[in-house]
Amino acid sequence: MKYFLKFILVTGLCFHALAQSQNNSDISKVWVADQGNGTYQNPVIYADYSDPDAIRVGNDFYLIASSFDAVPGLPILHSKDLVNWKIIGHALKRQPPFDHFEKTQHGNGVWAPSIRYRNGEFYIYYPDPDFGIYLTKAKNITGEWSAPKLVAAGKGLIDPCPFWDEDGKAYLAYAYAGSRAGIKSVLAIMPLTADGTKATGTGRIVYDGHESDPTIEGPKFYKRNGFYYLFAPAGGVSTGWQLVLRSKNIYGPYERRVVMDQGKSTVNGPHQGAWVNTPAGEDWFLHFQDQDAYGRVVHLQPMKWTNNWPIIGTDQDNDGIGEPVMIYKKPNVGQTYPMSTPVESDEFNATDLGLQWQWQANPQPTWMFTDAGKGVLKLYTAKIPEEAKNLWDVPNLLMQKFPAEEFTVTTKVNFKPNPKLENEQTGLVIMGRSYAKISVKSKNDGLYLMFGICQSADKGKAESEKEIAKLKSGQVYMKVTVAKGAKCQFSFSEDGIKFKHVGDEFQATAGQWIGAKVGLYAIRDTQTNDAGIAEYDWFRIDKLK
Repeated sequence: MKYFLKFILVTGLCFHALAQSQNNSDISKVWVADQGNGTYQNPVIYADYSDPDAIRVGNDFYLIASSFDAVPGLPILHSKDLVNWKIIGHALKRQPPFDHFEKTQHGNGVWAPSIRYRNGEFYIYYPDPDFGIYLTKAKNITGEWSAPKLVAAGKGLIDPCPFWDEDGKAYLAYAYAGSRAGIKSVLAIMPLTADGTKATGTGRIVYDGHESDPTIEGPKFYKRNGFYYLFAPAGGVSTGWQLVLRSKNIYGPYERRVVMDQGKSTVNGPHQGAWVNTPAGEDWFLHFQDQDAYGRVVHLQPMKWTNNWPIIGTDQDNDGIGEPVMIYKKPNVGQTYPMSTPVESDEFNATDLGLQWQWQANPQPTWMFTDAGKGVLKLYTAKIPEEAKNLWDVPNLLMQKFPAEEFTVTTKVNFKPNPKLENEQTGLVIMGRSYAKISVKSKNDGLYLMFGICQSADKGKAESEKEIAKLKSGQVYMKVTVAKGAKCQFSFSEDGIKFKHVGDEFQATAGQWIGAKVGLYAIRDTQTNDAGIAEYDWFRIDKLK
């Protein structure tokens, strides 16, 4: 117990956060990986935490993921058993350069990051393909993270992972984004200062995957039994395989071996992630599966070593290549921990916005007020950018990831528009390259329920909007049902009991490198001296009925 309490103080994982993880009211109603019988089902996180990296510190596991242009960025999740995960914070409150990310930057920003723990500090390296590789550090995992420091400037440098050798020398493995660097399918290593804060030389290519492993990227750097290992995905996001390279020399030459592919499983493109072990010495691998509109969901695979090569998943035909499991015995971590899932619903009763929420750009303080006294989230209408063609270009969209294959979202709003304005609106949106929304809109003769669809929003296409009904008041319940295949049906109610379908079924689509999202917005098309107010009472995710 003394060791446990000491570790809590070191990591800053406060008792309140642990108590929250045991609150049954926070357990997802739509997806729980823990089967309650000593086994788990994949995905362990049925949400778009793409390009995951993870570490163990003591008895605690931490996972981070790509966040692209979503703010706050660099989400941090915690688990005690690799199956039950809880989001506990973000390492990036605002994304630099700040003025650049005040506008939507779909597909840009934080690509595949890595996390390590060294000398009492957590290190996160993340790439921005347009600026270079950054480092942010913290002594407390849930504390304040340092301002991102540019470790290596340059376009197209992506997917960094640090490594400190036994002699104290530091290195960074990374890849190249062809869209910026003009080359891809290669892995490189560059030397760093001993503290890992600055590159001391240019990188050196250590593996060329053009022939056997096209689109190799995302390296994770380890050492075991005298071998240097690069775990790397190849073959493309939705169709690839997990590769492992090994060498006795840090700069190679590296031998290659495919250690996991789809095999006869239903898990397409299983790759890119992190090797972790338990205090009992078991080896496990966390990786993603691209599920299109649902994003890149997180799987957990058993892992074993044979002749200094890993096999990830289960090797059904004894060919040395594993394939993913869907149901498996939970990791041995010495005891059983309560079920836990990333938070989804929000009653808006706290002064801090729930950790599941992210904006579509660096936020302005005038976009919202978490009015805990009234138990509502107030969204203030913000003027859409002059250059905006549709909501794809609007920064003040407050959204979260899809949490399962099937679910419903219901929210209650009371809209109080500026009486001097027309065309203010607030609503519920399913956002991707195409989007659909249900909204309350102010007109000169009252408030109207509207339904809008925008196909190919990312290509600047105009939104098609139609009037559904004139409302008796600004209070309305809005709902969207997401069925298998990401098929969405919107509905509304004025009494919260009888819901009417709105529009045709909408096919949700992925965004730029991300899955579809669901969320809220409040906008206007003119500049004035005051904003309308949308008071959201709650936002609830539930089972499909």
